[in-house]
Amino acid sequence: MTSPRLVTVDADYLMPEFAACYLRVQGGEAAFIETNTAYTVPRLMDALRKEGLRPEQVRWVIVTHAHLDHAGGASALLAECPQATLVAHPRAARHLVDPSKLVASARAVYGDAEFDKLYGEIAPISAERVRTPEDGDTLPLGDATLHFLHTRGHANHHFVVHDPARETVFTGDTFGLAYPRLQRAGRFVFASTSPTDFDAEQARLSVDRIIGLGTPTACLTHFGEIDELAVAARQLHRWIDRSEDLMEQAASLEPERRESFLFGELSRAMEEETDAVGLVLDERDRSQLEMDVRLNAQGLAFALSRKAR
Repeated sequence: MTSPRLVTVDADYLMPEFAACYLRVQGGEAAFIETNTAYTVPRLMDALRKEGLRPEQVRWVIVTHAHLDHAGGASALLAECPQATLVAHPRAARHLVDPSKLVASARAVYGDAEFDKLYGEIAPISAERVRTPEDGDTLPLGDATLHFLHTRGHANHHFVVHDPARETVFTGDTFGLAYPRLQRAGRFVFASTSPTDFDAEQARLSVDRIIGLGTPTACLTHFGEIDELAVAARQLHRWIDRSEDLMEQAASLEPERRESFLFGELSRAMEEETDAVGLVLDERDRSQLEMDVRLNAQGLAFALSRKAR
C-alpha cells in the first residue's frame, strides 16, 4: 500500500482554526472531506497543487452533513474538479442536488447580505455526480478504502468516514468541538447540539461507535486531528447528559422562555467544564464559546419544540 497523506486546510471561516477541511491523498487519487463555503475553494485547490496533484485527480468530494459550514462549498469545488463525485448522506444529498430550500432557510436567518458574505453562491449539483453511501458502505481511494458510518445525534443526515489506512476517522460534528486554542490546559471537547436534529440517545451511541473503531486519532471539522479520544468521549458524554437534563427542566417552561434558560444554564456548565480541566478563559475564549453556547441552546430549544408537536 502507498503511504497515506493527509493535509488539514484551515477554512478561515469566521476566524482562524474554527473550521477545517481535509485533503486525503492515496497513490494518485485525492479526496476532499468537507468543503466549508465557496470562499474556501481557492484554499483547497492551493493545497491540492502543493501536494503535486491536478484537479482531475480528485476522485471524491465528501461532506459529513449538509450544514453550510461543511457543505456550502460543494458545488463550487466540484466545478473545479471535473472528475470528482460528491459523496453525501442519502438524506443530505437531495438538499445539495437542489439547494433552494437550504438556501432560502439560511437567507431567512442571516438576511441576503450576510448570507452572501458568509457563503457566496450555492449552485445545484447534478444528481449524476452524487453518491449516497448507506451505513457500512465503502468507497476506494487509490489502494485504500474509506468506510461510511451513519451517525445520528447532531444531525439525522450525518455520517463519519473511517479511514483505516490513515488510522483516523473524519467525524464532522459527531465527536464534538475541540478548538486548538482551548487545548492549552489539556484535552477539552464539548458537544454540538445546534439546530435542528439533536437527539441525546443517538448522540451517545454515535460517540461510542467512533470510540469502537479503535483509531488513535479523530479528525474534527471544528478543529483538526486530535488524540486522547477516550478523554474526549467522557467529556462528550457529560455534555450530552447535561444537555438532556436541561431539556427536561426547560420542558416545564413557557416556550418563549426556554432558549434564554438553556443559554444561561449551558453558560454555567461551560464554566464548570473549563474549570474542571484547569482552563482559564480570556475574553477571546469567552467570545468564541458564547457563539457555540448560544447555538447549542437554540438547538435544545428547537428539539423541545419538535417533541411537543
